[in-house]
Amino acid sequence: MIEIFKSFKGELKLIKKPARGCWINLICPTRKELSKISHIIEMPQDVISSLKDMDEMPDMERDENFLFIITRTPQKNSNNAELEYSTIPLGIILIDNYLITLCFNDNDVITQLKSRRLYTAKKIQTTLRILLISAKTYLSYLNMINKKVHIIQEGLEKTMQNKDILGLLNIQKSLVYFSTSLKSNQFLIERLTKTNVFTQFEHDKELLEDTTEENKQAIEMAKIYSNILSGMTDTSASLISNNLNTVMKLLTSITLILMLPTLVASIYGMNIVLPFQNSPYAFPITMVVSLALSIIGVIILWKKKLF
Repeated sequence: MIEIFKSFKGELKLIKKPARGCWINLICPTRKELSKISHIIEMPQDVISSLKDMDEMPDMERDENFLFIITRTPQKNSNNAELEYSTIPLGIILIDNYLITLCFNDNDVITQLKSRRLYTAKKIQTTLRILLISAKTYLSYLNMINKKVHIIQEGLEKTMQNKDILGLLNIQKSLVYFSTSLKSNQFLIERLTKTNVFTQFEHDKELLEDTTEENKQAIEMAKIYSNILSGMTDTSASLISNNLNTVMKLLTSITLILMLPTLVASIYGMNIVLPFQNSPYAFPITMVVSLALSIIGVIILWKKKLF
């Protein structure tokens, strides 16, 4: 999909053909769509292949004709996806008269950018806004993850189910992706602060500083939530083990109690001369002895706190 935007008094409007100072947004482009913009920029194959790689790390490269930036942005996937939250690479290409964004997945950051007031002719400012929105989206999704962890924790306190434990595992994976991507983005931002083109104007400097602070805050939040989740996982494992030990202890105690009347019944099942075998009260006496032994066993185990 190709979308071409140009700002008019800060408001984005779709236009049909590329114009000077426009923003060209490519989402999951086909070869035919890539060829349509080839008259603007001949997209190198390594640029396309790097963005198709879902594990591609943030980077910045300079070419004779353009500046190419890769950043990792947060993504909220559908409920049917293995991970609800993940990160994907987003390419930003700056050339003389155009700003091009390229992503081979639907991108939440780009979706948010479309609803903001932008001046597409200011390519550097728009690029920094993309990075700032990305950092804020990380923070927003981290807050959602934290709320989801609390919901799962409440469920674990009532009853431990496999889906809750698997939910914690998936959240932990998401936090690992977030943490790794945020740290890599931080290295990219630090490179931008050392690049004159991104620090030439005061407003750009302020945007870059805001982006740095938001990204650092997201890194700390991801670290804190990851540590909390690790503690919860360890605690859950300990609780499961403790509950299993409690059940096994109870079953063992019940088995010991049942062995006492079984022993009496086994003895009186022998084909030998036994006490009270000719008495009409043999059965009640046997039951009373069995019950007495069971009660004594229960009292002993109760004092040993095995019940």
